[in-house]
Amino acid sequence: MLGNYFKVAIRKLNRHRSYTLINVLSLGLGIACAILIFTLIKYHLSFDTFHANRDRIYRIHTEFHGDKVRYNTGVPNPLGEAFRKGYSVAEKVGRVAFLPKRVVAVSPEKKFEENIAFADPDFLNMVNFPLVQGNPQTVLKDRNTAVITDRIAKKYFGTDDPIGKLLQVDDSLHVRITGILRDLPPNTDFRSEVYIPFDNLKDHTPWMVEKDWWFSVSDDMQCFIRLKPGVSAASVDNHVLSAISSKYYNKDMAKYFRFKLQPLSDVHFNPKLKGHTEKKNLWAFALIGLFLIMTTCVNFVNLATAQALGRSKEIGVRKVLGSERGMLFWQFMAETTVIVGLATGVAFGLACLALPLVNQLFEIELSLNLVKDPYLLTFLPAILLVVVFFSGSYPGLILARFQPVLALKGRLSQHQPGGFSLRKSLVVTQFAISQLLIIGTLVIANQLRYSQQANMGFRKDAVVVLPVPDNKKSKINTLTAQFSELAGVENVTFFDTAPASEDVGSTGIWFGSRTEAETFSISIKAGDNRYASTFGIPIVAGRDLNPSDTIREYLVNETAVKALRLASNRAVIGKTAIINGRKGTIVGVMKDFHYRSFHTGIEPLCITTRSENYSQCGVKVNLANLGPTLAGLEKSWSSMYPSSIFTYQFLDEEIDRFYKLDNMILWLIQAFAAIAIVIGCLGLYGLVSFMIAQKTKEIGVRKVLGASVPGILWLFGKEFFRLLVIAFVLAAPLAWWVMNGWLNDFVYRIEIGAGIFAVAILITLGIAVVTVGYRSLKAALANPVKSLRSD
Repeated sequence: MLGNYFKVAIRKLNRHRSYTLINVLSLGLGIACAILIFTLIKYHLSFDTFHANRDRIYRIHTEFHGDKVRYNTGVPNPLGEAFRKGYSVAEKVGRVAFLPKRVVAVSPEKKFEENIAFADPDFLNMVNFPLVQGNPQTVLKDRNTAVITDRIAKKYFGTDDPIGKLLQVDDSLHVRITGILRDLPPNTDFRSEVYIPFDNLKDHTPWMVEKDWWFSVSDDMQCFIRLKPGVSAASVDNHVLSAISSKYYNKDMAKYFRFKLQPLSDVHFNPKLKGHTEKKNLWAFALIGLFLIMTTCVNFVNLATAQALGRSKEIGVRKVLGSERGMLFWQFMAETTVIVGLATGVAFGLACLALPLVNQLFEIELSLNLVKDPYLLTFLPAILLVVVFFSGSYPGLILARFQPVLALKGRLSQHQPGGFSLRKSLVVTQFAISQLLIIGTLVIANQLRYSQQANMGFRKDAVVVLPVPDNKKSKINTLTAQFSELAGVENVTFFDTAPASEDVGSTGIWFGSRTEAETFSISIKAGDNRYASTFGIPIVAGRDLNPSDTIREYLVNETAVKALRLASNRAVIGKTAIINGRKGTIVGVMKDFHYRSFHTGIEPLCITTRSENYSQCGVKVNLANLGPTLAGLEKSWSSMYPSSIFTYQFLDEEIDRFYKLDNMILWLIQAFAAIAIVIGCLGLYGLVSFMIAQKTKEIGVRKVLGASVPGILWLFGKEFFRLLVIAFVLAAPLAWWVMNGWLNDFVYRIEIGAGIFAVAILITLGIAVVTVGYRSLKAALANPVKSLRSD
């Protein structure tokens, strides 16, 4: 019996090829999106879940409790050792300093940029990065050694044994390879592939390990622990970490510097602590996938119930010959299963074709492998069954309920099979989803355009940013002189971070003769005396910094003056301040500028000279002579740092990366909106085709009686026009609520005006007019003689 169902189903679908094709394409698009979204969500949820005892692994992070709470992934350098020696609640304590994009060389001719890390042995014993060569008990215990991944070993040494070979790191450190790690899995946030003992950090980056560095925190200096069984994170937060604050800070600073545990499972998802994505984004993608599946199911139900009129006599004959409702129902479910099965095959193929684009967009390594991925192998049959059930059950019940007498007499109308009002409701639902996605696309695009084009308060165009591997005074002076001689160079400055950067450290401030530290924290940047002029940062009071290699003077922004509760900008000039434990004189006030993305507001900021922190060089260039200027910069830079790799980027490109995740979301929303529109158009085209088939003679009669082509077009268009307007009325408030919530993540944001909603409805109407109009025009221009010939 079951085989007969499918045999008849295949014959039926082969006879109605256009119906089958429309359904396979629309279902295939929806299921393909569901496959990609499922794979993306599964990938992110799998991050760092492979580590043994992962539920007991935590990262200690810092909270700054001033006028508001600020978060930092790092801790003061001495904290790790203080925790290890002073408390016994952890099995392992591993300090690690993550330093991205450092030059690692085998020889002067063979050098690469790599992510390196200086780590305690306990860190590698804590995470599940197994060794393929070397002794796990001794790696990272001896100074001037290194552990590298198998991928790095093959890139550097080919088939030669890397153990015992030497590497040079940033001209300042030579290490001997003592271990090889298995290649890192793609689903880990620990991307360093060269590990060096933590004790060597003082030879490479001495400023990070100053002994009195309790008052400054760097995102790169992190500490991980694995708690003993039975020890709760809450008890460590409330007793151990609070005791460390009380022990190493005075009463006021202990309230300001607080340390907390962050579960390993939270590292990938916490945006406050530089998580790569938020779980709410994953659930939003899942909801969009559900919407697209709903849209495809709506298409199927609409087309199936509309086609039911054409099958009325078939159903009537089957009932007269003894077919029961159950048999008719399962016959239609067999047809639905064949269509959904074909659509799932098409969907998997489309997902495989789209996967490289998704990987490129997100810079990840997703794969679709039914043999090796049991989750995907479970998901595909599950989605097939769900779509078959929701798509086929209602039309199947409608067909099975046909009255055989009315069916055989041909007295069924389009209002009876499935209810014309139900199909209207389904069309409204379908296009409400499409309009929701279109409005979301327009809002995100406008906000990103505003963020990237708005005045940030400094010059970001035509500034080339170069790395500074060695910031010795002699080299900086020589490089400045050589760059300044180039015809296309207008100004040169050295600094630690550009005017707009997410890597800005915060610290406390003691102002003037006040007896207590301020309740707010102040962000701090290191830049030379040409920093403000190169980037066009206006000085609104006082003067710019004088040349110096050490901290002597400070520039503060207007927000800092307001936070200090001073009457005017002039009132701060000449006053002393202790910032980050360093005393200096405030000599100038900068006009406020956006030194982070538009996601955050402008906060107190200071800039000071400190050459040992300079890691970058900014060169203001003339774009009219860019090619020769870049060549000149490379020649001078390479002669100064022959063992390093010349790289550069424009400041405006670096700022654009602030909105990398937002741009990814925009791209996905655009793609999903386009797919939803295509699915809707397929359904609309099929639905209007069936309506025209039912109204063929009516159209012929109208034309014979003198109806015009526009009048016949309006016969079909008015119905869909009303439905799209209703869909817009339903979608607009929901879209406003959702996108207003998204915009709340931006301190500086656009307003959602009426223009966005007007554009959305016009786009939807335009697409519907093209879809319905083409098929309707073809019917309106048909010869009425052919449609009336049988009568």
